[in-house]
Amino acid sequence: MKNNNLLQLLIFVFLLLPHHLFGKTLRINEISLLSVNSAITPATYDYLKQNFENLPPSSLIVLKLNTPGGLVSTTKDIITLVGRQKRPFAVWITPEGASASSAGAIIASAAHYIFMSPGTNMGAATPVGLGEDLKESDGRKKALNDLTALVRSLSSSRGRPHEPFEKMITKADSYTAQESEKLKIIDGIIFNEREIENLIKSKSISIDGEEISIQTENLTFKIYDPSLGQKILEVLANPSTAYILFLLGVALIYFEFQAPGGYIAGAVGLCFLILSGISFQVLPLDWGSMGLIIAGIFLLILELFVVSYGILSIAGLIAFVMGSLFLFHGEAGFISIEYPIIFSSLAGVAIGLGLIVWLLYRESKKRKTPENFFLPLGATGRILTMLGRHEFQVKVKGEIWHARSQEDLDMSDTIEVYSVDDKNLILNIKKHIAQP
Repeated sequence: MKNNNLLQLLIFVFLLLPHHLFGKTLRINEISLLSVNSAITPATYDYLKQNFENLPPSSLIVLKLNTPGGLVSTTKDIITLVGRQKRPFAVWITPEGASASSAGAIIASAAHYIFMSPGTNMGAATPVGLGEDLKESDGRKKALNDLTALVRSLSSSRGRPHEPFEKMITKADSYTAQESEKLKIIDGIIFNEREIENLIKSKSISIDGEEISIQTENLTFKIYDPSLGQKILEVLANPSTAYILFLLGVALIYFEFQAPGGYIAGAVGLCFLILSGISFQVLPLDWGSMGLIIAGIFLLILELFVVSYGILSIAGLIAFVMGSLFLFHGEAGFISIEYPIIFSSLAGVAIGLGLIVWLLYRESKKRKTPENFFLPLGATGRILTMLGRHEFQVKVKGEIWHARSQEDLDMSDTIEVYSVDDKNLILNIKKHIAQP
């Protein structure tokens, strides 16, 4: 009788309690490989979210990571996305020469497994803005404490020492693959994805507070590349790209207004502005800085029409530079346009403005009526289309105008503008007779 009772007790212990004492087993039959090889932006989050929702439940998600950093807000969104998963998540810093810097290191701290390829590094996660360390007045202490507490919590929940991750933020420390393995903050150095299988089976992980051991069965490897739209959004989410698209769009639309009728410059400029608008939607745009840039461009254009002896130009350039420096600065993240992009754009604007002013000044000296400087009075051109007996579409000084004549003209005639109906934008033309 006693033997029967003992047997029943043993059956109870080994069959009913293992789930609590020894944890549960998760069978994995697919390793899903995702790749991020750029800054961490909302485009990155969109790519990960879409795939996380569609991956099979019996998969191990492996993120092949190579990033210089990115937005703090997006980094936290990705960590939250990882935390909602009921399956293991791994970060693999690869290929050789890759790094998981700044935001990448913080994302890695949230992974159940961290792998590194030889010749890679991880760290340097101190938040920076506008090309330098955040000053105390910029909320440096607040940002450091927030991120330090985040990586400390994540590292502890994943069973890793948290001190190295804290030093990545407070001291901007960075570790090689060998140093990381020695500090036990990664699960191994690997050369290819086939080595992942042995490493994941050698370590149990915690999901929702429950210890889980991994078993593999008919394991397959599948790559999930970003879609074409996600790749395009990734490019547009670069702050320098958005900045250049915006400037090109404004410049082309300005040229369209200066030389109406071609529509090509205006159409291309409008497309550039729309693309820059898409970029601004996924970046931490500061609208005050955008207002400074627009005001600067307006002042530079106004310089062409108002005699200010350079004052408007100087004010416009200052507004342009200040707006560019702070265009993407905010609490949502600490990224900025690269300085060479800003100053090369500034140099281009200044040189272009100087050239236009010089040409206008030289041309105005030739005109007897400076008040009609922007009208093509006295200019010659050719007929493009005959709209009626005395109505034409003509091209004068590279501009396409509606014109009318008091005399009959042929398509082969060279025409001359003798007056302009500036209210209706119609040229009055006549046949040009070349002087002997």
